[in-house]
Amino acid sequence: MGNSAWLLVFFSIVLTIGFLLFKVPILYAFGASSKTIAYANEYITIYLLGTIFVQLALGLNAFISGQGAAKAAMLSVLIGAVINIVLDPIFIFALHLGVRGAALATAISQFVSAFWVVSFLKSKRSVQYLKLVRPDKSLILKIAAWGIAPFVMQSTESLVTITFNTGLQRYGGDLYVDSMSILMSMMSIMQLIIIPVNGITQGVQPIVSYNYGAGNRLRVKETVIRLVLACLLGTLILAGVAIFCPGIYASMFTNDAELVALTCRIMPIFFLGIAIFGIQAACQSTFLALGQAKVSLFIAMLRKIILLIPLALILPKFSGVKGIYIAEPVSDVISVIVTSVLCVITLKRIFIEMEDKS
Repeated sequence: MGNSAWLLVFFSIVLTIGFLLFKVPILYAFGASSKTIAYANEYITIYLLGTIFVQLALGLNAFISGQGAAKAAMLSVLIGAVINIVLDPIFIFALHLGVRGAALATAISQFVSAFWVVSFLKSKRSVQYLKLVRPDKSLILKIAAWGIAPFVMQSTESLVTITFNTGLQRYGGDLYVDSMSILMSMMSIMQLIIIPVNGITQGVQPIVSYNYGAGNRLRVKETVIRLVLACLLGTLILAGVAIFCPGIYASMFTNDAELVALTCRIMPIFFLGIAIFGIQAACQSTFLALGQAKVSLFIAMLRKIILLIPLALILPKFSGVKGIYIAEPVSDVISVIVTSVLCVITLKRIFIEMEDKS
């Protein structure tokens, strides 16, 4: 844990200095324009000062949940979120700090979360005690190796955002970038709503793994089918609300009539693929449960890296700005089809192997 803390502090310093030096070109890459760059610059300058806090809060929180203190781990996240929600209106409206207030509220909430996490890990409640240690090169290299895959997957999210925003700025303008911000915010809300689906996939994994190991082919098949149906039902409901009631979502984020109208037009298209995404989530969980980690990693990369980013670059050349929004559902549909085929083929092969062993 001490070596992980050293890594978190080191990368926090590197990220803070790097982003402060190159913040303007980075902001333009993420979709800022001449009209918004001043606000974005003001926000990011203050926000970056909290980098070390957010790194410690997120990075060390895994050591809390890892020792079985799930409530404490959840509380560390909730504390920061609640403080941010409370401070935002105070700093932005009551103190008239505007964008600076929003950034300051975020930095303070990150500091409190980090303080809570570090305090817990240095208290008697923690099984593991956080203390200063001499950095161990071999251990640090192992930690870095374990973190490469998650880092790559998280980096693709940033790459997708850059691809979307630069394309929208080029083919549409600020209004379209703002609409994507609303859609991305909606995606974040959906991630909260879709937690039950994630819970189902994680809960089913040990059942599939156990029965696979026990050679119970019928039980594995029944469990996977029920998992697919449950996940599909969840994402169908989620997408249905976004597709048929886009105005409710759009109005939550802006009062601009033009922006609301644009968002209402594109939201049903953008979230269309979410309707069947439950199939991919179920299949990906099945691959992990069956020990097919490489296939699971390929599926995770397929949707974002192999399909979405190239489509977001190619489709606008034929259909303009609308092509960027179409890229999302097209990549979802193709990804689900490929995943389903791979899942069926893999299950058939595994069932044959199980039958031969019996």
